[in-house]
Amino acid sequence: MSTIYKSIFDNVVSSILLLDQQLCVHHNNPAAEQLLKLSSKRMAGSHLNTLFHHLSSNTQLFSQVFETDQGFTDNLATLICVDGRSVTIDLSVSPIEVEQQHLLLVEIRQVDQQQRISQEMQQLTQQQLAKNLVKGLAHEIKNPLGGLRGAAQLLHRQLDESNQEYTQMIMEQADRLNNLVERLLGPNTHHQHQLHNIHQVLEKIIQLVSIELPKDIHIERDYDPSIPDISIDDEQIQQALLNIIQNAIQAMGDSGHLTIMSRVTNQVTINGQRHRLAIEIKIIDNGPGIAPHLHNTLFYPMITGRAQGTGLGLSIAQTLVQQHNGRIDFKSRPGFTEFTVSLPVIKEA
Repeated sequence: MSTIYKSIFDNVVSSILLLDQQLCVHHNNPAAEQLLKLSSKRMAGSHLNTLFHHLSSNTQLFSQVFETDQGFTDNLATLICVDGRSVTIDLSVSPIEVEQQHLLLVEIRQVDQQQRISQEMQQLTQQQLAKNLVKGLAHEIKNPLGGLRGAAQLLHRQLDESNQEYTQMIMEQADRLNNLVERLLGPNTHHQHQLHNIHQVLEKIIQLVSIELPKDIHIERDYDPSIPDISIDDEQIQQALLNIIQNAIQAMGDSGHLTIMSRVTNQVTINGQRHRLAIEIKIIDNGPGIAPHLHNTLFYPMITGRAQGTGLGLSIAQTLVQQHNGRIDFKSRPGFTEFTVSLPVIKEA
């Protein structure tokens, strides 16, 4: 490749791959090395399929570009790199002639950050609307429910024991509905935050779920020992993480692998606010994954992918984490689901 072409490609911000007709790498720029975490020496002459573990775009389309002389684009495609990272990309493939060689110009632009900010703002808006709707509905249910139970209780006292079966049933069902409403309304108390070690909180949860854990489900710990103590309400965070972990275990059924990971991140934006330091708790399972049609509404109350689920666990978890200025993200595909709980590190209790 001539010096001028090489200079242009090497200074493009997007990741660039030039592929020959066998879909082998003819040239790549430094941005492609950084994205794929592969050296130019390693990529030179390598087939496209060896550069990553998975690409959601059909790689047969690349060969068709040579036949039709028509390029294609694929926005918000998923690329899983050889080191296991999953990134969201905008992909553009075009036919190009360089020094009398017919090649493919593959341009890859990573869009995770823009997509995350957009999704985060949309999610916050939708959650607030859903929360207001549910709270209004719950209050409307709770008021007549109290009157219904009170009337049943008065009637219960006036009946002899042999005729109290139905009033007892009314009171029990009223109590059940009242508990459901209370859960929909969410926690009303804000406990004082204190410094806690997040790993101690996680160990309490693991001890709790291990009591009824199927024997073929294995839990792996991957903790970062450098994580500092953070100011949290340990009961609320324990409940939030417990809901996510229990969902993962239930999704896997009788067998599977659950990984609980902790990491420190620097200079991270959470809910539009920049934090110098934050921790991430990742809960990763190898279950069937979350159905795509649930992705946009997963944290809504009453939304669930399980026949016996209530759809409240993730909604409550999101509320509890948001009270700590944190957020919950997830990504899922068949055989892999990862929930990430991000919490800013605030050292003052």
